[in-house]
Amino acid sequence: MIAKYRHRLPQLDCPFLTDGGLETTLIFHQGIDLPDFAAFGLLKTEAGRESLRGYYRPYLELARSLGVGFILESATWRAKPDWTHGLGYADHELVEANRAAIALLVRIREEYETDRSPMVISGCIGPRGDGYVPSALMSAVEAERYHAAQIDTFSHTAADMVSAVTINYVEEAIGITRAAGMAGMPAVISFTVETDGKLPTGHTLQSAVEQVDEATHGAPAYYMINCAHPTHLEDLLARGGAWLDRIRGFRANASAKSHAELNDSTELDAGDPAELVHPQTRLSMRHGKLWGEATPIRASTRGRRACGPGGGPALV
Repeated sequence: MIAKYRHRLPQLDCPFLTDGGLETTLIFHQGIDLPDFAAFGLLKTEAGRESLRGYYRPYLELARSLGVGFILESATWRAKPDWTHGLGYADHELVEANRAAIALLVRIREEYETDRSPMVISGCIGPRGDGYVPSALMSAVEAERYHAAQIDTFSHTAADMVSAVTINYVEEAIGITRAAGMAGMPAVISFTVETDGKLPTGHTLQSAVEQVDEATHGAPAYYMINCAHPTHLEDLLARGGAWLDRIRGFRANASAKSHAELNDSTELDAGDPAELVHPQTRLSMRHGKLWGEATPIRASTRGRRACGPGGGPALV
């Protein structure tokens, strides 16, 4: 399979929709059991693949109705060692799962893509550790080595890019970016931030972006923000700065609660739609490249932190 947009990502020139919280939606809204939030396990059966197609379908129809592009994120946020060996996956089975996830998106793109709605296929990469709490910390060299296998697998598929989502410390972002560069893949880095707009490590978003850019010679195609309510970012963005031009996407949490509060919650928090929309509108007007209409919802389930790649339609 040949990548269609790998050498020129169309979302760099115009707004694109992306999906929201795959794992959260499947677990809490569709009642599907996903051990360790590993959605890629659904690729094993036709019923599971249909669940994934059904998840993407409303987003695709929305993108086509609006005449905008769409970024198809693969169901591979957990498809890496540390998360899969406990689920009984051998290394070669993990490779096949990553390939199958992209193949599914190719078939979906063939069905829904139009000239007005180009559809970019992204290999989704999750952190080695928890999405909310920095754990399994690695140096940039270790992170590059750890993530290289999954990224290399994507490079031999029709994936146009890789998206590293819910990344919460700088070294892992650097390692992922370098591994993507070695594989010839455009990389997008999406940082998780707390209620104060900082990474869980205490780094400001500005310093994180600048450190990754400096260490990789500006290699990421762009950056995103995930798992935050728009009100958590207003003060940060109001300060301005050239670094904001590197932020091109936002996957918001509908809930304004902190990650700690969401981890302790046993129910979904849908938040206040008005509180979500109005601050996000102000962010869009204030910072032209930071669009968003996301409605992610987070809650814990059986002690597992429910932090997936996003939730609800977001604009990139």
